[in-house]
Amino acid sequence: MTQPPQPPPNDPPQGGFGAPQDPPPGGFGAPQDPPPGGFGAPTPPPADPFGKQPATPPPPAPGGYGSPPPAGPPQQQPGYGYPQDQPPTQPGYGFPQQAPPQGGPQQPSGYGFPPGQAPQQGYGFPPGQPTQQGYGYPTAPMQQPYQPPQPGGNGPKKFSTQSQIIVAAVVAVALIIGGGVWFASSGGDGDKKKDEASTSAGTTGENKGGSGSSLGGGGKEKAPANIKAQVGFQLPQPKVTDVTTVAGSWLTDKAYVKTGVNEVVGYDLAKGTKLWSIPLDGQLCAASRYMSKDFKTAVAFEEGKRSAANKYPTCNQVGALDLNTGKLLWSKSVTASTGGDRPVRFDEITLSGTTIAAGGTEGGAAFDLNTGAERWKPKVSTDGCYDKGYGGGEALAVVRKCGTYDDPQLVIQALNPTTGAPLSSYKMPPGVDYASIVSTKPLVVAADVGDTAGDGSGISDFFSIDASSGKLLTRIAADGEKYAASCRATKVESCQHLAVGNNRIYVPTEEHEGTGEYGNTNEIVSFDLTTGKPTSDRADAGDRYSMFPVRMDGGNIIAYKEPPYDKGGQVVSIDGGTFKQTVLMDNPGDESVRDAETSFSSDYAEYIYGNGKLYISETMVSKPRESSLDDKEYLVVSFSTS
Repeated sequence: MTQPPQPPPNDPPQGGFGAPQDPPPGGFGAPQDPPPGGFGAPTPPPADPFGKQPATPPPPAPGGYGSPPPAGPPQQQPGYGYPQDQPPTQPGYGFPQQAPPQGGPQQPSGYGFPPGQAPQQGYGFPPGQPTQQGYGYPTAPMQQPYQPPQPGGNGPKKFSTQSQIIVAAVVAVALIIGGGVWFASSGGDGDKKKDEASTSAGTTGENKGGSGSSLGGGGKEKAPANIKAQVGFQLPQPKVTDVTTVAGSWLTDKAYVKTGVNEVVGYDLAKGTKLWSIPLDGQLCAASRYMSKDFKTAVAFEEGKRSAANKYPTCNQVGALDLNTGKLLWSKSVTASTGGDRPVRFDEITLSGTTIAAGGTEGGAAFDLNTGAERWKPKVSTDGCYDKGYGGGEALAVVRKCGTYDDPQLVIQALNPTTGAPLSSYKMPPGVDYASIVSTKPLVVAADVGDTAGDGSGISDFFSIDASSGKLLTRIAADGEKYAASCRATKVESCQHLAVGNNRIYVPTEEHEGTGEYGNTNEIVSFDLTTGKPTSDRADAGDRYSMFPVRMDGGNIIAYKEPPYDKGGQVVSIDGGTFKQTVLMDNPGDESVRDAETSFSSDYAEYIYGNGKLYISETMVSKPRESSLDDKEYLVVSFSTS
């Protein structure tokens, strides 16, 4: 897991979360200093949607990331992450040794999707080192096979005819008995056998929390007749003079909605033409990843427009947006119950049901989505505790911070969304300065305990909590060198590249060498939220692709595959029961299109897929550097198969 250090909340950004990076020429996985026209790619199409002229492709340049290495001695063993000649002596790479029991229910909604329609956005774990076994692949411990003594100087001895007859008879009896036992136990039913295998991997329960064939299915996303995608539309980045947050994107049945500068804009799903605009008093500073079933959502924005005299107005305005009509329903600020007329500053905002909850270092407040009526506001606390931030979706939970700056104590509470009353509480272990809510139903929390993650990902452990009792079900240690999920330390609801569903947490592994001549790959694997144990789930990205979960779709996982230097990205649906992948979208591999698609850093971009359309957008924009004035920079790039 990799992620750069984050700026303090509401301080002027230092380079900015999600600020545009200078991607390597040719996009992700492209060789350094590539010659124009790509590496042996076919002649680009006559009509280039990104305006580049066709170029005659020269021969490949040697070296460089993602390019074939120069000829060398043959490899002595297969690529990293694949079985070697010797079997393992302990579980596969990145899987836990032990975890306590008990377990939880369903899955939350995804970024920009209403609850109940598209579960938790996709945005990993326990100790154990690989011993020549597949990367991230769960296995049971195995003993080294028996090695027969090496033959002596007289050479190997042959079986006598009598010995051969005896051995053949023993083998035949064993096969008959074994076959009878297998047939009796399987009942001739392959699915049942698969269920038993999944259960032995530590998965129990029923349907969305169950095992084998009871998992998966129920998704709305289906493969089209033609999976080859076309470029939908592209929106250029707005002109700004400083680092500017543009986080927030949503998909309704009528519009793709994206944050702009001092506004939120609805675009035609296919053409990208502007349908409506909601002007704001200041720049948006936080946006809920959830919508209500009637396409309403929540935002927080600055109290005024930026100017030379006031570069960073306070983020103290809360508002509700109707994304069907393109209207601001209401906006307001709130003062603390300690008195005074200074509005409370907020760092983040979320939505659960009809409750908007906003939090920050000055405490939390909640409002009715439809009317704006206050449900609670920051309160005086004798113990110095305050609501740092909330997690929304199907339920509402809070990270409550107590203690001092040098010795904080965090408490995770499931809340009544109408009153704010705690339904349960779980005290995080010592050494946790920040915690992030991964999902609220089931309640899963990520934290960097004792700053041991070591990679800036904000995750060293995941905590699966019983929301009804506050009891810890299991704690799963996350190894930052093996898993690629991440959470912003200072934001409670900011985790990405993972998804929660089927009583499991789905995470991508870090990239590693593939089986091909060159290029990296990775996998998506899962862990049981009741036991903390790895499951048998494993989806391979394929050579030179890397993948991560985007969101749940019923019991299936929607994932995005980042492409190599000579192909386009893909969207796949992974069946939650069989883990079979179905390609939903295969994007063009033309150089200019690929460059646009890979100009986004997946750590700082939003990915929304629905109904055959993919939208990739920035979360932060900044003033272009002189060296990049001629480069096209996009706010949004979309693809479509429909």
